[in-house]
Amino acid sequence: MLKNDSGFTLVEMLVVLLIITVLLIIALPNITENNNAIRAKGCEAFMLTAEAQIESYFIENDAFPDSLETLKDDGYLKQDTCPNGTTLTYDNTTGEISEPVALP
Repeated sequence: MLKNDSGFTLVEMLVVLLIITVLLIIALPNITENNNAIRAKGCEAFMLTAEAQIESYFIENDAFPDSLETLKDDGYLKQDTCPNGTTLTYDNTTGEISEPVALP
């Protein structure tokens, strides 16, 4: 009488692992490339948020904040740097934010 063993053989498991490995090798470079683009878009979004919060601060206080740190301390912003680690250039006389400058 033959016994019906259910389960995978070693060869089948190795083939599955090989396929998964090939898929990971193909996918990982695309993920890391897109990660930089995502962080750049995050910085653009942060700039827009900071500009809106500067306007809110101006409306409430009739003056521009001294720095982005002031916005952070007063609860208008949670952070004063972009997600990619760059910091924004802020002019407290005009309330304008410039493109991010890379940190050293």
